[in-house]
Amino acid sequence: MAPLIAPVTTSTELPVRTEVVIIGGGIVGLSAALTLAERGIPVTVLEKGRIAGEQSSRNLGWVRKTSRAAADIPLALAADRLWQEMPARTGMDVGYRREGILFCARTEAEMAAHEAWAASVAGLGLGARLLSPREIAALVPGGAANWIGGVTTPSDGRAEPTLASSAIAKAALAKGAVIVENCAVRGLTTQAGRVSGVMTERGEIACAQVLLAGGLWSRRLLGNHGISLPTLPLICSAFRTEPMEGPSEAGVAGPDFSFRKHIDGGFVITQRAALSCPLVLDHLLLGHRYLSTLKATAGLLRITLNRQSVDDLRLARRWRMDRVSPFEKTRVMDPPTLPALNAEALDNLSRAWPVFKDAKIAQGWAGVMDITPDSHPVIGPVASLPGLVLATGFSGHGFGTGPAAGQLAADLVTGAAPLVDPHPYRFDRF
Repeated sequence: MAPLIAPVTTSTELPVRTEVVIIGGGIVGLSAALTLAERGIPVTVLEKGRIAGEQSSRNLGWVRKTSRAAADIPLALAADRLWQEMPARTGMDVGYRREGILFCARTEAEMAAHEAWAASVAGLGLGARLLSPREIAALVPGGAANWIGGVTTPSDGRAEPTLASSAIAKAALAKGAVIVENCAVRGLTTQAGRVSGVMTERGEIACAQVLLAGGLWSRRLLGNHGISLPTLPLICSAFRTEPMEGPSEAGVAGPDFSFRKHIDGGFVITQRAALSCPLVLDHLLLGHRYLSTLKATAGLLRITLNRQSVDDLRLARRWRMDRVSPFEKTRVMDPPTLPALNAEALDNLSRAWPVFKDAKIAQGWAGVMDITPDSHPVIGPVASLPGLVLATGFSGHGFGTGPAAGQLAADLVTGAAPLVDPHPYRFDRF
């Protein structure tokens, strides 16, 4: 069952012309739309299904700097500020709470990784610190695991995926943006070698710039234009408990589980050491580019060949813009919930904090992440097609930095001074 997203009344009319078209109504595309609307720039968001229907509502809701690469920290710091401003900016509670996030280590190798990360960001002013077993017990009481240490960043936090994108969308609409759901973009139109608009299932919209924030679907749309974006799909499974007393308001990650408090009093939990990987053609086409990542994450993937593999093969990789596109055939990617992974997560967590033995599962779900070879997003222009900017490939880390990623993308679309240095996210690094 997909998470229940706060409803938004969007537009039914498709404009003939606008300044910027954003393809994809997830948190990044909506944040870009809000930024552009606040600057008085006409913008239209086109979503093939419903806003935040895929990974933007299915993630864990963490807003973290802990364990992010040093090059990604400026964007995460900018996101912290924007999350704090979001209630005033949107007039709504997005569930943002700054309660910290803690990573625990069972082995010397795990602890060494936390120590190496802390050293790599030591000069960036994050306030991150290493923890002893006694400090972990004080921060998250009631534990039964033999942790050897950990790391925490008290300024990390969380927000609610089912609330945040809706609030951002409502604010963007109130400030003049147009959002159209159930309207797939079939492709880009061009004049004189640059983007001149998009062709949708309902007709063409002329524009000066296009921002592609299509998540999982960006690779397929770009491929139809002869542009190769290397991303692979992986599925993360999660669940929410009924309201219960828990050990901590902070988010906590062990090697094979994580949990964080939900706004309704329950907890959102996942199996951190397992991702489902139904094999699709792209795994064969691109797998060699991920060899170093696979070596570093041995044992993480649960590889299968199933209905999702077949469904992917049936979706076209080339199509004409006067024909039905793959995006109309799959409005929302809604993979089946994975009860086995959720059961593993709860069992692992219950051994570490026995209070969770009495947890009752209220809802489970799964979401598809688009993973790049270096696990960093692409936020930047496509040199071969002027007028096109990408904000995609967030590799399961996009919700936390979503407001900042959207603003950075809006800066790049309009030529404004960028929120942070976009160099780490350039498309041509691939």
